[in-house]
Amino acid sequence: MINPFVTNGYVGAKYFCDRVQETKDITAWLQNGNNIALISPRRYGKTDLIRHCFEQNDIKKRYYTFIIDIYSTKSLSEMVNKMGRTILEVLKPKGKRHWESFLNMVHSLKAGITYDAMGQPSWNVSVGDIVNPNNTLDEIFHYLQHADKRCLVAIDEFQQILKYSDTNVEAALRTYVQYCSNANFVFMGSQRHLMGAMFVSPNRPFYQSVTVMNLNLIDMEKYWTFCKTHFEHAGKTIDKEVVEQLYAQFEGVTFYLQKVMNVLFMRTDEGGHCALSELQPAIDYIVDFTHLTYEDLMYQLPEKQSLVLKAIAEEGKVVQVTSGKFAKRYGLVSPSAVKSAVNALLDKDLITQDKGVYQVYDKFLEIWLKREQP
Repeated sequence: MINPFVTNGYVGAKYFCDRVQETKDITAWLQNGNNIALISPRRYGKTDLIRHCFEQNDIKKRYYTFIIDIYSTKSLSEMVNKMGRTILEVLKPKGKRHWESFLNMVHSLKAGITYDAMGQPSWNVSVGDIVNPNNTLDEIFHYLQHADKRCLVAIDEFQQILKYSDTNVEAALRTYVQYCSNANFVFMGSQRHLMGAMFVSPNRPFYQSVTVMNLNLIDMEKYWTFCKTHFEHAGKTIDKEVVEQLYAQFEGVTFYLQKVMNVLFMRTDEGGHCALSELQPAIDYIVDFTHLTYEDLMYQLPEKQSLVLKAIAEEGKVVQVTSGKFAKRYGLVSPSAVKSAVNALLDKDLITQDKGVYQVYDKFLEIWLKREQP
């Protein structure tokens, strides 16, 4: 039996909690020709929500759907490579006619496509093969425009394009999107201030080109029903206070709820009962499992960054992170040194900042840091 508290991607509607209204809204907007900017902090479940939307029958039958994660990309060439690879991987299972029509349009990358003994193509394009990423981007959008079915393209962590050294990427993409009448787009992003600026500022290329949707937390009562139902289907029971305390401790963030519930479900035998006393041991189990990785991470950080990260973890949430009061409380050198360390930690995604509030990104790391404090 599959553990119903899935922690690694989307495996179907049965194991997907709620988001009923969001699913209706997103599928309706897309089917009526709208583009969407979907914004929320990371680990709220944006990507799985879009996968869920793309699995709806009306979408599945009528559209090609592509989800392109550009979080790890650092240039337009890398983004274009991700787009091409994703499109081919989606089209391959649909048959030769489908993938061949795409490959016939990406002339600039022919040398990077190889075929096995069965004639199945593989995307072996390296970033170095993409001599002119703008030309390749043009070819990919040419395919989207002329595909034999309408296309839905979701680009995950879209704010990443702002970090590219390439010029005019934002404006170029806006132009392609504007004139690609055979496709609609979902731009997903986790850095609210960057995404908001891209789509709401009048002086930016994407201004008023999308429906902006902010994803909220799953409702606690609905998550409790989800947990209770799956425990009962497996012949197990769980106290509501377990879910309530878990939800409160991790502020309703989907990833952490699922990770801890996965362990609680795993540790509860068929016919068994999960009580509140099981919650902390489950959290400790997860943190202990990763402690060597956390130790290595802290060892590699410069001392000032390490001290600031520990201080933010101890505080939980920090508003005036560069104030003299904060620096003095945790024995930090100076507000200016703290500011420099904070910028570096933000760049490494070890902390987040939303509306002036700073906190450690990985809540399990935060727990470990608090535990390791002298």
